[in-house]
Amino acid sequence: MQDILINWSPQETRVAIIEHGAVQELHVERTLERGLVGNVYLGKVSRVLPGMQSAFIDIGLDRTAFLHVADIVAPFTPGSRPVTQQPDRDHRNGGVQIPIEKQVFEGQSLLVQVIKDPIGTKGARLSTQISIAGRLLVFLPQDNHVGVSQKIPPDLRDALRHRMQVLIDAAAAADGGGVLPANTGGFILRTNGEDSSDAELADDIAYLRKTWSRIRELSGRLPPMSLLHQDLSLLQRVLRDLTSENTQAIRIDSREQFELLLKFGQEFMPQAAGKLQHYRGERPVFDLCSVDEEIAKALGRRVDLKSGGYLVVDQTEALTTIDVNTGGFVGARNFDDTIFKTNLEAAQAIARQLRLRNLGGIIIVDFIDMARDGHREQVLAEFRKQLARDRVKTSAGGFSPLGLVEMTRKRTRESLAHMLCEPCAACAGQGIVKTARTAAYDVMREILREARQFTPREFRIVASPQVIELLLDEESQHLAGLSDFIGKPISLQSEPAMGQGQYDIVLL
Repeated sequence: MQDILINWSPQETRVAIIEHGAVQELHVERTLERGLVGNVYLGKVSRVLPGMQSAFIDIGLDRTAFLHVADIVAPFTPGSRPVTQQPDRDHRNGGVQIPIEKQVFEGQSLLVQVIKDPIGTKGARLSTQISIAGRLLVFLPQDNHVGVSQKIPPDLRDALRHRMQVLIDAAAAADGGGVLPANTGGFILRTNGEDSSDAELADDIAYLRKTWSRIRELSGRLPPMSLLHQDLSLLQRVLRDLTSENTQAIRIDSREQFELLLKFGQEFMPQAAGKLQHYRGERPVFDLCSVDEEIAKALGRRVDLKSGGYLVVDQTEALTTIDVNTGGFVGARNFDDTIFKTNLEAAQAIARQLRLRNLGGIIIVDFIDMARDGHREQVLAEFRKQLARDRVKTSAGGFSPLGLVEMTRKRTRESLAHMLCEPCAACAGQGIVKTARTAAYDVMREILREARQFTPREFRIVASPQVIELLLDEESQHLAGLSDFIGKPISLQSEPAMGQGQYDIVLL
């Protein structure tokens, strides 16, 4: 069972998902930094790269967005009908992939949807296949397929698919082509729509068809780089995406937002709306489960385990590494059991940290080496069991010959660290800085280099107090020797605002 806690303020919305009394996921949306996934834009092709089979699309953001040929499904030109899906478009399924330079051209207007937020220095990733999510259904305007969520039991899917088709045909007939032509678009039934009534499904179909009709109309009227459709806010997505049958309560600490969310939920997600509660306690809602403390821990490298062992998490641009250590845990009967129990606990903790920190991409886990094959199999089984609870797609391999477990987790948004932190100004994100002595020797080498090119009256070193103190004390003899060698005086100036590895040499 899970609880959802919502801390709202005008500048930021924070949502914590609590399971078994512990924070499992944290979602943050800032008013000035709202996510883009799901937004539909009228983009303009700024550059086509045949060598990468991709294109850069300007959608009005600071950075151009990225469109790969595999994400070009049904190109749509404003003012005309959508182009039908290209046959055998996916080369991964043995079909023939049409080169991107034959599908798009510079200056072309394209209807695109963001499928991945900008991450780091990378722009947003786009797709030309538009999908509009409703309460019970997902509408695919360029595909006539009717599908059912894979999470719904197979023996129910055929009946649900037939029922859906009847409702879709009835909606098109009732509309009479006023909103959209008949047989326009396909639908996928979401998991929470399994037990919905025909009236609820029909309402969702009508809502999604009208939304797509409005997007089409705007695409023919607005200029390129315009936003045509925006996905729901985080508060609304809590009801649509994060609430499940296991959710016991959704507590929100703002009366105003509670009333707005309740009204939205009663109209579109009545079952989820019934779990909403206005939190009136004196303590901040996040203090109920020490959420702020968990956030602080999730921003650190070290994660302590209850047994005395610990994890070390290092996140880089290429991949994330997680190292498991026994630490002070010596409670088992023998060394093999100590390692096995530490790894079992670590498997649970790692799966939780991946969700809490929202780590994505390639992840390498270095469990403590285990001598027994049975222990390795049990640890791997436990790890995969815990990963299966993650709503984000994950894939974990077995133990490599070096004893490492390689896995991937789909990147959906910025990690918690990238969202809440920025690189250190002193070390530029490296996590280390040069020693004062290293910086002092760099300064002296630079002076010698510049003395061969310029003939100033004097050299002045501007550096951090630590470097200046070292040059005045332990390195004073070497500095005096350098001054004699170049035949110029060298003065020193302390600058507290400078980092230890930073310096300037001023020619006077």
